[in-house]
Amino acid sequence: MPTSIGDWARGLSQRVRHRKGEALVAAIAVSLAAYVVIYPFLVTAYPPITDLPFHAAETSILRHYFDPAWHFREQFSLHPFDAPYVSMYVIGVLFALVMPIAAATKAMSIVMLGLMPAGLAVMFHGMKKSPLWGLLGLELVWCSLTHWGFLNFMGAIGLFAMVVGFTLLALDHPTRGRLVGLTVSLLAVFFTHVYRFPFALAAVVGTTLVMYPATRRVRPVLLPLGISFGVFGVWRVLRRATLDSNIGPLEIHWERKYEAASHLFGSFIGPGELVLATQMMWATVALLAVSTFIFVVQGRTRRRGARQWWWGIGVTVIPLCIALVFLGCYLVLPMNIGVWWFVYPREIVAAAFVAVGVFPDMPRQWWLKLPLVAALGFAVGPLALYVANQWHDFDAATADFRAIEPSVPPSPKLMYLVFDHSGSTRTTTPFIHLPAWIQAKKGGWLSWHFVSWDLHPIRYREPSPDVPPPRPTRWEWTPELFDLKRDGPWFDTFLVRMRSAPTQLFSGDPSIQLVDHQGTWWLYRRK
Repeated sequence: MPTSIGDWARGLSQRVRHRKGEALVAAIAVSLAAYVVIYPFLVTAYPPITDLPFHAAETSILRHYFDPAWHFREQFSLHPFDAPYVSMYVIGVLFALVMPIAAATKAMSIVMLGLMPAGLAVMFHGMKKSPLWGLLGLELVWCSLTHWGFLNFMGAIGLFAMVVGFTLLALDHPTRGRLVGLTVSLLAVFFTHVYRFPFALAAVVGTTLVMYPATRRVRPVLLPLGISFGVFGVWRVLRRATLDSNIGPLEIHWERKYEAASHLFGSFIGPGELVLATQMMWATVALLAVSTFIFVVQGRTRRRGARQWWWGIGVTVIPLCIALVFLGCYLVLPMNIGVWWFVYPREIVAAAFVAVGVFPDMPRQWWLKLPLVAALGFAVGPLALYVANQWHDFDAATADFRAIEPSVPPSPKLMYLVFDHSGSTRTTTPFIHLPAWIQAKKGGWLSWHFVSWDLHPIRYREPSPDVPPPRPTRWEWTPELFDLKRDGPWFDTFLVRMRSAPTQLFSGDPSIQLVDHQGTWWLYRRK
């Protein structure tokens, strides 16, 4: 009897230590994810993400749509289904109900980027591997696509991984919660980035086929697929014409293999970013080797039945096959599909993101998981710190913009012209859309807007005298095309970024006068 009590006590003590150890590892993992995703947003008022100001503006349009003082309803109409890139903006609106628009936009961006490790965690869980490997998704959080501002795409590939994870969970042990999770994650992809949605549907079908020898199940995914295909079919009927673009003839571009590194990382001038990204890549390869070695040494492949072997083979084949599909898209898709731009570079990011699914399960012992998580921290932490330092420098470069903002009146009819793009370490100018923060914060009109592409859930009301005159293609990149007599009469406020006074731009209209000058920014108003 004493021996039995002693064994029970020792077993209880071991279980308690294990739970405490697991909690410690989980806390470190969450802290690491929070540091990588959140910290850069804390060091600057306006992140140097090229398209972020317009994401803020569109969020503000939804937030203040029914407020007449902002003048949004009279110039915009809402179309959340025929152009269903709406989930990110809905999240932003929810944040904007309780915080300023700049903070809400940052929080919205954090959620989109946070979906990357979260989605991978669900995928690894569905594979019967440790969800801690979801931290591998942090490696691509600060890739080139993020700095362009393709935040809904980044969120969508995280949701795509989540779809794969819920498919595996539903096939392994179908429950109502898992079927709901699969359905919701599929619809979340649809409303986040509709062109990722067909890939997600194909992934469900492909995963079901690959895993059939292990699961002998098909029925669990039929209802989620049926609902999703139904929604997609209705959208295909109602979709906006500009979303129906012809891909054209396809051919393999083998030379793109030399571009891959720059499409993954290349957002800042100088070698620093690529050096850190290269170190991170080799650290990942080393982690794969070490975790595989531990997996084999611990005998995790022994005493497996046929179903377990088929399962292990299937969850290794699935990420490889998906990554190969995305790699093929990278090699054959064009740069432009209709009005869509930067098409094929996105696919190399998606391929690299999903490929990490080949990692084996982590050790069961928490004290062996801890060094693996720590190693991931040392791999991804330096790049996040580098990004934060660059963003902090950009905060100083935009001090003059923040200083001139109070001089802009509420709801202006704002013509903005960015001639000077110096002052940033970004390889792509983060100043090009910066004045869109004015609309996000104060309402009114802008001389050029993302909604003019007719691809967003917000659309100009046309024809309408409350809509700014249309601008030529690439207007925002060619301010030298501005002609006062042709382009100026509709607007009452003019914001120019230039080193010297842009007096010559407005000399033909004495009613337009300089009202403020801060650094590189010049503000004119029509009296």
